[in-house]
Amino acid sequence: MSLDAFSSFDWRSLNKYASPQAMEDFNVFLEALPQRANKMLLITAGVIWAAAAAMGLFAAVKMQDVSERKMELDEAQALNPNVPLLRNKPVSAKEVARFVDELRETYKGLEIKGNGANIVIMAKATSRFGEFREAVGHVQNGGVGWRVNLDRFCIGLECQQYPLAAAMKINRVSVENATQ
Repeated sequence: MSLDAFSSFDWRSLNKYASPQAMEDFNVFLEALPQRANKMLLITAGVIWAAAAAMGLFAAVKMQDVSERKMELDEAQALNPNVPLLRNKPVSAKEVARFVDELRETYKGLEIKGNGANIVIMAKATSRFGEFREAVGHVQNGGVGWRVNLDRFCIGLECQQYPLAAAMKINRVSVENATQ
């Protein structure tokens, strides 16, 4: 519909449908409908209204069932414990460097290197095994809250460069609240 046709429409012609006489005419039409309409048409309309009512009742029952299930689910979720999360955070490089300096002073027969949150302990001969074992244990018990992961551990003939070598990564465990 173009704008010209829309603007040229006579809006006053709609007044006859909103008048009190129009409502009275509609009421008369509805009252005379059973006499004028076919019985089959009335039965069809009744069946359609009954089907609509049945579907409405079915939807209401199902909505009640869904709301009950939702309440049960909420109750079940409320019973779940709030378990905290454990996260590994690397220890600061400065703290590891200070610890590596202490290790070098204590275990002079070993080669000890620190790189970030990593510590590497190496020995050139297997005769240093006792000192090597003590150095690895010292790192395992090194700092407060440390969690030491052994990335590489080599003893004996299978080692490529040094007969004793261990590479460890140092983290600090933090406990965080779980989000729900």
